[in-house]
Amino acid sequence: MRLAELAARALTLAGDGSRRTLLGIAGAPGAGKTTLARALVAALADVPPPGATPGEWVAHVPMDGFHLADAALHRLGRAGRKGAPDTFDAAGYAALLARLRADDPAVTVWAPQFERDLEQPLAGAIAVAPTARLVVTEGNYLLLDDPAWRPVAATLDEVWFCAPDERRRLDRLVARHVEFGKTPEHAAAWVREVDGPNAARVAATAGRADLVVTGDGPVDPGRGQSA
Repeated sequence: MRLAELAARALTLAGDGSRRTLLGIAGAPGAGKTTLARALVAALADVPPPGATPGEWVAHVPMDGFHLADAALHRLGRAGRKGAPDTFDAAGYAALLARLRADDPAVTVWAPQFERDLEQPLAGAIAVAPTARLVVTEGNYLLLDDPAWRPVAATLDEVWFCAPDERRRLDRLVARHVEFGKTPEHAAAWVREVDGPNAARVAATAGRADLVVTGDGPVDPGRGQSA
């Protein structure tokens, strides 16, 4: 029921599809942003606005494709802080969103994707065709009040914030780090010492969201109000 309610809101946001709409989903590491984005895309794919193409009218473009490569992080001395705001190409992400916003009917926009098996970004992995009327993008720092990140929020029509049960989020995050190569001990330490400060910064942005999605369903505080 919650997904149906969220899908209905996204469909309303897209309107008649005459212009491309950008929906952002923010939240801390492990909050379920990607899961929600994929579920929304799947739920909406076959219910396009009038005149839009089923399946092709909605696209998913994650922020994670703008991770700096490990080689760059080592060169900058930031490898031990991977996932912090300054370990992403925020300007590149904002530029991509601006291209999507421009909605050129003759241009397919290619976006990078983060490959978890490699723990590295891959350029040009996601194609956003001109037929895409709704683009769902998700990541930690969509609402961060920082000069490097403010242009991101400025391109988005609406931003939702994922706020699941905190214990569940932490458990999921540790399990994900273990799945992709860390020992349980290393994973727990990374979640505490690296992901923890990042999660606190992200949590402080929830009040800027248009919608807060909790474990019990959506709560609408209005952008700029406390969640």
